[in-house]
Amino acid sequence: MAKVKKKELGLGIRALLGNNTQEAPQNNQNVVKALSSSTAMIPISQISANPRQPRTDFDMEALKELASSIIAHGIIQPLTLRSTGQDTFEIISGERRFRASQIAGLDEVPAYVRIANDQELLEMALIENIQREDLNPLEVAITYSRLLSEFELTHEQMAERVGKKRSTITNTLRLLELPPSIQSGLRTGHITAGHAKALQGLETVDHQLALYNKIVKENLSVRETEKHVQLKNITPSANAAAKKELSIEYRDVQRNLRKQLGAKIDIKLKGRHKGQIIIPFSDVDEFNRLLELIEE
Repeated sequence: MAKVKKKELGLGIRALLGNNTQEAPQNNQNVVKALSSSTAMIPISQISANPRQPRTDFDMEALKELASSIIAHGIIQPLTLRSTGQDTFEIISGERRFRASQIAGLDEVPAYVRIANDQELLEMALIENIQREDLNPLEVAITYSRLLSEFELTHEQMAERVGKKRSTITNTLRLLELPPSIQSGLRTGHITAGHAKALQGLETVDHQLALYNKIVKENLSVRETEKHVQLKNITPSANAAAKKELSIEYRDVQRNLRKQLGAKIDIKLKGRHKGQIIIPFSDVDEFNRLLELIEE
């Protein structure tokens, strides 16, 4: 796949786009492939919001929190922009990151740049990008996110296009829900996708960050991380109740369900062989994620 060196990227993109940005160059396919996997630092002053953006209300406190994260860790997931003229760009996805970057006082932001009328070629280039063996799990998740946001695909449609299970798509996208410092650790190889998946089983960000630091400091394996998660999710009182009420077989089932679904599953017995399996969820996205895993 065509690549552009990072230090030459901004100039390279301008050269590829040329003065007439509404028409693709003759080597459009190579250009799209290059731009699909390369980022440029674009001045914020040259970027404008998408007037067709359906979202009009942005939580200011959430934006300030994101701005603080950007100051500390940078922008992990680049924006996606459409070139609208000479040195002018319109946001396709990433308006929250754009607004937070303004609050953070940044002069420029990393971005993918699309040329007009290249949807089919870009989709093909992104799918080809996913097949590369040297991508880390976070880069794959970002590419999935781009396909979903730019082409309005469902997880099922995405699975068909890239030849993966729907649950694989969903679980990979969940990596983008992790705190920025953990995402950064995944990107740089301090932890693996297995570690990240285990960390998602913890209920709070504080617990996730504490265990992440322990993984890095003590070089914990994925199996050791999973054991820490299991112990954290079972409080002493709940653990005592489970030992009293559940047999070894039921406890094994409960433990396996928690591991497979990444949620604090509880089995409550009423009588010898009657009871309930309780699956908590925090919001609609979590509910849909659990449904997809159960369907699989």
